[in-house]
Amino acid sequence: MNRKLENSELGRLDVEAFKEAEKTPIIVVLDNIRSLNNIGSVFRTADAFRIQKIYLCGITATPPHKDIRKTALGATESVDWEYRESTLELVGELKAMGVRTVAVEQAENAVMLDDFESNPRETLALIFGNEVKGVSQEVVTACDTVLEIPQFGTKHSLNISVSAGIVVWDLWAKHDSQKQKSPE
Repeated sequence: MNRKLENSELGRLDVEAFKEAEKTPIIVVLDNIRSLNNIGSVFRTADAFRIQKIYLCGITATPPHKDIRKTALGATESVDWEYRESTLELVGELKAMGVRTVAVEQAENAVMLDDFESNPRETLALIFGNEVKGVSQEVVTACDTVLEIPQFGTKHSLNISVSAGIVVWDLWAKHDSQKQKSPE
């Protein structure tokens, strides 16, 4: 028999311990996200995999907001975040700091997620775009890499919060696997 665990049995960090804990070298950039629920869901994913930071850009709403809070369930308190007006300017700044910028989009010459490789010591900035228009072309052009999630059905795209969950999980798992293999 499998017994569901109580929340108290999960051994989760409190907010202070989370802020002090080593982070996964992933930054999430939300490029003009309309849905407050999507924003909150991305915060939960970021908390689950201990990412470094979220940048909320353009029309993307910022905490505190009741609809973000409803899906974030407190993750806006644990995950470091910052608002920026221009995603394009932010991409330039991140690149200048040595961060590898990755647009998550369907584009010519995109690398499929299952084929994507990164160095566990490099920081990745994952840019996720608007629910209708995706990542803006100027941002896609400015990024170092374009990453695509393989899809096999009739629909053209996935919900942004689902995309963020898939990509962050995949890259976290690859990073964790590489980290365990390489001597420090």
